[in-house]
Amino acid sequence: KYFLVYAKRFFVNWEVFYVSIDFFLDLAIIIVAAKSLGILARFIHVPQVVGEIIAGLLIGPSVLGLVSQSDFLNQMAEIGVIMLMFVAGLETDLKDLKKTGVAAFFIACAGVLLPLIGGYLLYSIMYGFAAVGTDDFFKAVFIGVIMTATSVGITVQALREMGKLKGKVGTTILSAAIIDDVIGIIVLTFVIGFKNPDAHPFMVVINTVLFFVFAVVVGLLLYFLFKWLDNRFPHRRRLPIYAFAVCLGMAYIAEAWFGIADITGAFVAGIIFCNIRDADYIARKMDINSYMLFSPIFFAGIGLKTQFDNMTWSLLWFCILFVAVALVCKVIGCGLMAKACHFSGGDSLKIGVGMMTRGEVALIVSQKGLAIGLIPAEYFAAVIMLIIVSSVVTPILLKLLYKRSQKGGDVSDEELPDSQAPQTVSP
Repeated sequence: KYFLVYAKRFFVNWEVFYVSIDFFLDLAIIIVAAKSLGILARFIHVPQVVGEIIAGLLIGPSVLGLVSQSDFLNQMAEIGVIMLMFVAGLETDLKDLKKTGVAAFFIACAGVLLPLIGGYLLYSIMYGFAAVGTDDFFKAVFIGVIMTATSVGITVQALREMGKLKGKVGTTILSAAIIDDVIGIIVLTFVIGFKNPDAHPFMVVINTVLFFVFAVVVGLLLYFLFKWLDNRFPHRRRLPIYAFAVCLGMAYIAEAWFGIADITGAFVAGIIFCNIRDADYIARKMDINSYMLFSPIFFAGIGLKTQFDNMTWSLLWFCILFVAVALVCKVIGCGLMAKACHFSGGDSLKIGVGMMTRGEVALIVSQKGLAIGLIPAEYFAAVIMLIIVSSVVTPILLKLLYKRSQKGGDVSDEELPDSQAPQTVSP
């Protein structure tokens, strides 16, 4: 009798210690599918992330059902988001931002403000205007926040092929895109803070300001510390290891101490190190880990979460209008502000079109909204449609605009000296 009791206890406890190894198979399927379709997407001149998202959609519950969501995959995807935003910060060159003057700043502000308003109005017109502070109000605002993100990787490639990357238009687009991402992250921070039912508007503002004050003070100390380490131990692997530890720490502090998005902390960590000598070395080391494992899990995870079971005609119309409003608002907002900053009409239109591509940042913002309950998973379909359409349409329109300006003898987009042309690319 006692033997059976102890044997039962042993096997019950053994179940507690037993760890399923199914996640190995899940990871293998995700990596192979995401990278294979990512390469295929790049071959047909579509962003690689689109292929990785479609891979997640195919292997997920909506189609083949080979992989399901799990806490482990969600945590791995969260690390992937943190790494992407850290690298985005590392690739930001503050010196180049200063050289472009105030024009890029105002263009970026207009490129955030108009899509933010457009997204809010689109959701409110389709589903009804909600009282300020309600869940539906924050959903409407968050739709606008998703539209604010800019990812000019496709634009950069198109401009490089035409030899216009270092021109006045290319320089302005690159700088405005970087500032656009910073402003968008700040807006996201405020929206997430206000979404908390226990949050008071005044305290949200105070916490956000305190975080950035903390980031400046601690960032300066870390900058000089890592600058010293970089000079003493150049090109050593300990540098990216310590830098990534700081990234994780800043992500935790941002959310746990100040109640703002962890990706804000990761982005700020990248900004802290962006101007040390080995910033590119740190970014390359981060890219290796991100490219091999964490980024495919994140982007494929978007596909895993995307659901078409609840797709209705109303939601389909919303997706179509979401794409149209997001593209038009960027072109109008950035284009009109460029015109106000004394660019020619042709160059203003090129800047507006160049700023309308969306990519990783829009997905990161959407993922954050899903995690805190601001949007349901069905709305990922609209974001994916926006990324695909903007990635295909933008290079075509840019080439047509440049051909038209060349026929008309427009030489306003002269090439800038290398010292004035930003070399960084917004994510």
